[in-house]
Amino acid sequence: MNLKTVAAGTALGLLLVTTVFLSANTSQNKTSPHLAATVTTDENLTIATFAGGCFWCVEAAFEKVPGVIEVISGYTGGEEVAPSYKQVASGATGHTEAVQVHYDNSAITYDGLLAALWRTADPTDNGGQYVDRGKQYRPEIFYHNTAQQLAAEKAKTALDQSGRYQRPVVINVTPASDFYPAEEYHQDYYKKNPVRYNLYTRNSGRYQFIDSVWPEGRAIEFAKYQPELSTLPIPRGKDLSMSQETLSETKRFDASTFVKPTDAQLRNTLSGIEYKVTQKDGTERAFSSPLHDEKRAGLYVDVVSGQPLFSSSDKVDSRTGWPSFIRAIDDGVVVEKEDRSLFGVRTEIRSSLADSHLGHVFNDGPAPTGLRYCMNAAAMRFIPVDKMADAGYADYIERVSNKSTSSL
Repeated sequence: MNLKTVAAGTALGLLLVTTVFLSANTSQNKTSPHLAATVTTDENLTIATFAGGCFWCVEAAFEKVPGVIEVISGYTGGEEVAPSYKQVASGATGHTEAVQVHYDNSAITYDGLLAALWRTADPTDNGGQYVDRGKQYRPEIFYHNTAQQLAAEKAKTALDQSGRYQRPVVINVTPASDFYPAEEYHQDYYKKNPVRYNLYTRNSGRYQFIDSVWPEGRAIEFAKYQPELSTLPIPRGKDLSMSQETLSETKRFDASTFVKPTDAQLRNTLSGIEYKVTQKDGTERAFSSPLHDEKRAGLYVDVVSGQPLFSSSDKVDSRTGWPSFIRAIDDGVVVEKEDRSLFGVRTEIRSSLADSHLGHVFNDGPAPTGLRYCMNAAAMRFIPVDKMADAGYADYIERVSNKSTSSL
């Protein structure tokens, strides 16, 4: 919205926009306290953060998306703490104008939000957006978890390969940092000042560009972006053998569609021990679950996300009372963290997608890895090989075997 740099061919229109913008900002003295609001106060909602130039326009775009409850205009991606609009507009703080979207992930997926972003932003221009130039107007996707990162990168690649744009899609996908709500007069600006807002948008070039790139129209069929059942945790008390009819109707497991449920949702869907282990870093009693002695071929998945973690092919009988494996099923599905919670230092293992606490890894395992992943059974769900296809894991069937579990 800083219109100091204008295109000569639209000088008259942009002069009017500049006048509107300056009068809108110099006539407002009211500011709101800046809050590092990266977590919604409503625990039933999920957060996404996007930048697409002028936050007046981006806020207006996302508030039209079904399932979006609230959109807050603000600043993020910079070093200055609690910057003012004037500081951000100078380009000196490193922030960009952005919006924080609070949405119901049972009504709209993150992919649906990305689709809305593409209908308002130009992902090929990191030097600003439309008439507004400078890094304070750069487009950017700020992800809050691994699932959002995967979905954003996948969508970016698909968009770049679609041939829709004449230039490469270069929008950055970066970790979310402190988000500072903008001054009160910027919030819902399109509602408070519709004449000024419409004058600005008509002359900014935003929708002329969008209409040229999306000739089929700006409207989005959001019904396509309703969450799949396969992305939701299995309700407490349900096991896979009781859910085959439902599971057979879902698509194959896709990590990019997963949005971590809220704490309230997890308390409702997980058992007490599952919640304690995965969310509070707890440890189940040894020999308390039949999974430690499970010898059937199959797949072990994260109880929260359904992410594949371990194969029966790599399971060993450690005689410790906890399921143990010599390796994870794929690189990157688990992450290691230093754990000093007890005497000495241990290596904690967490799932990469849902950040569930799983257990620890030790250097006393058998060849060929020499490792022993000692996992809590409560953090995982076992899917027998004959039920993997119906559960959405057909791609992993060849990676489990019918051989008996070996002993240490």
